[in-house]
Amino acid sequence: MLGLLLATMLVGIPILLCIALIGFIGIAAEPGVVMPMFAQKSFVTLDSYTLLALPFFILAGSLMTAGGMSQQLVDFSRVLVGHLRAGLAHASVVTAMILSGVSGSSTADASAIGSDLIPTMKKNGYKAGFAAALIATAGTIGAIIPPSMTMVVYGAIAQVSIGGLFLGGIIPGVLVGLALMALVKAYTYHPDYPELRVVHGAFSFSKFLSSLKDVWPALLGPLLIVGGILVGVFTATEAGVVACLYAYLIGTFYYRKIRLRDLKQIFVESAITTTMVSAVIAISGSMGWLLAYMQFNDMAVTWVTAASDSPVVVLLVFALVMILLGTFVDSLAILLVFAPVAVELCKRYGIDPIQMGLVMVICNQIGAVSPPTAPLLFVTTNIAQTTLDDTNRHVWTFFTAECAVLLLVIFIPGLSNWIPRYFLG
Repeated sequence: MLGLLLATMLVGIPILLCIALIGFIGIAAEPGVVMPMFAQKSFVTLDSYTLLALPFFILAGSLMTAGGMSQQLVDFSRVLVGHLRAGLAHASVVTAMILSGVSGSSTADASAIGSDLIPTMKKNGYKAGFAAALIATAGTIGAIIPPSMTMVVYGAIAQVSIGGLFLGGIIPGVLVGLALMALVKAYTYHPDYPELRVVHGAFSFSKFLSSLKDVWPALLGPLLIVGGILVGVFTATEAGVVACLYAYLIGTFYYRKIRLRDLKQIFVESAITTTMVSAVIAISGSMGWLLAYMQFNDMAVTWVTAASDSPVVVLLVFALVMILLGTFVDSLAILLVFAPVAVELCKRYGIDPIQMGLVMVICNQIGAVSPPTAPLLFVTTNIAQTTLDDTNRHVWTFFTAECAVLLLVIFIPGLSNWIPRYFLG
């Protein structure tokens, strides 16, 4: 089944149809399963209160983009670090770190940041492939720093606290941003990148205060969402509703960019995005159930556990398998199929579910920038108007930085579970 899934994807069939086709054929070919199970298991997968957070966070991201928050964050980041060497590159990473606390989507972050900064970077002499690769990798922070739609999906499937996952993603997400900025700093010493050594102006405290006056509502948004979960005012699912209300009020009455006639288009775009993601989740649910029925989870756990009795080695093997598959298969499908395997590994080895969740989310995002599939690279390459080969040539360095953070999360559990344990017990 997995071989056929990979083959259908490689010939260019859309991911949703690939999963539906293989799942449907698999259920039809299994003698002990009746055909209505395909529809029933697809429905059951979506019949989850936790997954209600998904459409709300998608809508919140659309409202924040339409309301001007994304643009204000980009401008603020340029004022904050734009005066440094490779200032625009640093600004893209800082923007990604802040914007991730708003949208919850790596694709949305990469698109919003890239649309504004990539043309500016090219005008300042940056190589198009370098700019596209950096912003695509920085966009992955959107699924690591809370809120995160990927964490919502994993939490719903694995029955893990989404609030705990949100809090657990803070330190790893910041580490990914710092690793990318350190790598950009190293690039400034490379003889083939003289454009990165150019300094544009100096830091101005007056410009900083002026920008802070405009951007403070956008900066307050992530604090409101995470803070509300921390103090127990609302759950992670309810936080999505609060984020929508906050984004609408700020975009309408503070930035004055959202008008009543704009809401129809915002709702339609959010509904389309929600439908696309929900359809993949539903169909993957039926295929995942079939794999479990065929004892795939037990076989996978047996194969992983044969490598070692050490939880750290098991996590390393599991992460390697996810990254390798993520280079060819849609990352969301991999997450959905392997979430039950991850739950079983946590039970057998005493691995913290929050740590396992962060490992899976980071692997999921590494897969999103790993050629040949790499959806984030397609987004930024299109914005940069360059070739995918040019972007792929630059992405491997940033890919390595994200893998280094993944190793830290595996070897140091406290990076992912200290904040959840401190605040949630």
